[in-house]
Amino acid sequence: MKRKLLLVSLAVFSISAAYAEVIGKEVSYRADGTTLKGYIAYDDAFKGKRPAVLVVHEWWGHNAYARHRADMLAQQGYTALAVDMYGDGKVAQHPDDAGKFAAEVSKNMPMAKARFEAGIKLLRKQNNVDAKEMAAIGYCFGGGVVLNMARLGEPLKAVVSFHGSLGTDTPAQAGKVKAHIMSFTGEDDPMIGADKVAAFKQEMKAAGADFHVVTYPGVKHSFTNPDADELGKKFNLPLAYNAAADKDSWEQATIFLKEEFTKKVKK
Repeated sequence: MKRKLLLVSLAVFSISAAYAEVIGKEVSYRADGTTLKGYIAYDDAFKGKRPAVLVVHEWWGHNAYARHRADMLAQQGYTALAVDMYGDGKVAQHPDDAGKFAAEVSKNMPMAKARFEAGIKLLRKQNNVDAKEMAAIGYCFGGGVVLNMARLGEPLKAVVSFHGSLGTDTPAQAGKVKAHIMSFTGEDDPMIGADKVAAFKQEMKAAGADFHVVTYPGVKHSFTNPDADELGKKFNLPLAYNAAADKDSWEQATIFLKEEFTKKVKK
């Protein structure tokens, strides 16, 4: 389902000009004896219980970028949790370390599942969260994580992957995927080639999953991160920010999330 850029007008949750500022707080939680350091964001201009969204970081770890995306979701009326999949808030400064951290989690699916579910449990304890209304989004490494959680049948309404890895050692089984899925990738991303996109589509179809795949011509890896150009040059990686693809994917994703939640977010 390759689609060109679709710059849609975003008709999501309107907020008065006098809305309260987003409240963000650092949180510590645990999974199998490991301390995880996350960040919860919400806007208290929205009253009552609301849907919640987990945000899974890039392979660099839980950093300011993941928190920024949580803040953006909070502005739309969600309670968002930027999770920590590495433990102890570890953040990589070099691709070698990032690769090691990511591989440690990706190759240990029981550990990854436990850490992801610890985030779900933490969100369910929040007074402003509707425990039945939950989704997850992820970037790069995090995109692969949320797709794997969908494959494992996590009770999520929706999952969105931005330039996330599509391959897996645990392919989706027929009837097991509960979440509706949206994936965004760049056609010039050597880390996620056309063969991987095709294989992902075939896997999802065989599993009977509800999914949608968007690919952007001429777009490279990490296209949603404004720091991608600098990081790509610094470490000689095929990364490049693309403002149009970033804008379009976010608009499509937020509309998708709104449609998937059965309850609308209200002030």
